[in-house]
Amino acid sequence: MGWTIFLIAVGLLVVIFVVVYNGLVRDRNRVDNAWSQIDVQLKRRYDLIPNLVETVKGYATHEQETFERVTQARAGAQSASTPAEQAQAENFLTQALRQLFAVAEDYPELRASENFASLQEDLEETENRIAVSRQIYNDTVLTYNNRVQQIPTNIVAAITGFKPREFFVAGDEAEEAPVVEF
Repeated sequence: MGWTIFLIAVGLLVVIFVVVYNGLVRDRNRVDNAWSQIDVQLKRRYDLIPNLVETVKGYATHEQETFERVTQARAGAQSASTPAEQAQAENFLTQALRQLFAVAEDYPELRASENFASLQEDLEETENRIAVSRQIYNDTVLTYNNRVQQIPTNIVAAITGFKPREFFVAGDEAEEAPVVEF
């Protein structure tokens, strides 16, 4: 009788361990998926930027420093690997885009360009998608981190190597999308 109770207790612990482990895997995969959604939107943004720069270059050829700043910021954002690095790089890119749009304000014929207007609209839509994706990612990270840090899942997480994830925290300058309306 004693061995039966012991085996039932061990079996129950194994089942609980497996259920908790599978829940952690599911939540970790959700975090990874949410990050990939941010990545998709950021890549869309990065693809728009060269077209935007080239369009502005056609009208404002003497603004080379601004174009280089946008290009460097884009490259830095593309090479970021962690959410913290990505957030910082995106903040620099947002600032560079604001400078690019400030340059564009000095060229009425550029603002009237159908190509420029289309790029502005695409960028604004992309910025909105990034904001939504960032919110979803941070909500998913919150859920995952809570599970990793709460009892009893924290025990399974510690045994199996699950670690809390970083939030994607935008700086104050990235709280708003770049101004794209003229």
